Amino acid sequence: MTLRRYLRLGATALVAVVVLSLLLGSLLGQPILLSYVETGSMEPTMNPGDGFVAVPSAIAGDVEPGDVVTFRAEEIQGGGLTTHRVVEETEQGFVTRGDANPFTDQDSDEPPVKPQQIVAVAWQPGGSVLVIPHLGTAVEGIQGAIQTLQVRLAGLLGTRSLLGLQGFAYLLFGLTAVLYVLDLYLADDTDRERTRDRETGTNTRLLVGAMAVGLALAATAAMAGPAGSQEFSIVSAEFESDSQFVVEQGTSVTTQYPVGNGGFVPVVTYLEPGGDAVEIQPRELRVGPRSVANASLTLSAPPETGAYRRYVVEHRYLAVLPPSAIRSLYGIHPWLPVLAIDALLAIPFYFVGTRLVGTGRLRTRSRETPSTLSRLYHRYR
Repeated sequence: MTLRRYLRLGATALVAVVVLSLLLGSLLGQPILLSYVETGSMEPTMNPGDGFVAVPSAIAGDVEPGDVVTFRAEEIQGGGLTTHRVVEETEQGFVTRGDANPFTDQDSDEPPVKPQQIVAVAWQPGGSVLVIPHLGTAVEGIQGAIQTLQVRLAGLLGTRSLLGLQGFAYLLFGLTAVLYVLDLYLADDTDRERTRDRETGTNTRLLVGAMAVGLALAATAAMAGPAGSQEFSIVSAEFESDSQFVVEQGTSVTTQYPVGNGGFVPVVTYLEPGGDAVEIQPRELRVGPRSVANASLTLSAPPETGAYRRYVVEHRYLAVLPPSAIRSLYGIHPWLPVLAIDALLAIPFYFVGTRLVGTGRLRTRSRETPSTLSRLYHRYR
């Protein structure tokens, strides 16, 4: 294979990873490797549609003034993910502001940003954000097309399981399986005849490898999508109330925390309290297919009256590894079980696939040799 072909294949793989990362990040509500801004609040650093490298908060380290962070806002821009710069750190949390905005977010009634709200930190080599111009524009169009496809397929098949993030994971896995089966069916010995140019044809290892990556991405979506930081708002009041989250000052309230699994594979979920005012038991739950398990959540109100936010951080893993193995990896870092599970699924898929398909090339057909599709047409006409 020539250097030119290596560069072309590498560029194609890079584009595929970029697009899938952005699509998954948009569907998950959690940046995956890359993200982008939708408004002009970060101009001139980033224009609408510009992308950036998103480092997960779990591995980004301590956030400091000057960092550009993506956090779950409560008030500004209607709530949801917001990318702004940290301008100050206080005892209550971080003060943030868009580079184009004259006032901070907290001047616009956004509470100080807690560390639990930050989901990613923009990579700033040399102190400046590494900007990828116009990265988000095409992704928004692709996302709209995928959502349209999901709706149509769900209506055609009469099921809602193809909608949303779970449906995207099913579609991604289904596409991988279809491509794999088609490759097995269409790639017969006639299609692999030797030609004078030994460098022509599609590398079957690359093809099966792309399918394995798709399988790993689908598994990651199924694990990361329902996970993350879950927020609860309570009011510390001077009186008792029948409202569940209006709590008498200095006391606490206990409620159920349901963990649902809408998929067909059991999951193992770990729950972490987001602060001293939160208790949750048990910390580890195994949830079977299409079922719900409950934990006991206790939220404490401070002696001072007012509105307060409490958090529970949830990590979810497909139960394809022994619970002890997941527990050990989770104890080192929450992302390690995800990497191990992806590897467990993708690596055997790759080796079995290359064993069945072979490791040669799907050769370019000569004019005298009818194409596979043509032969299929004449076979079934």
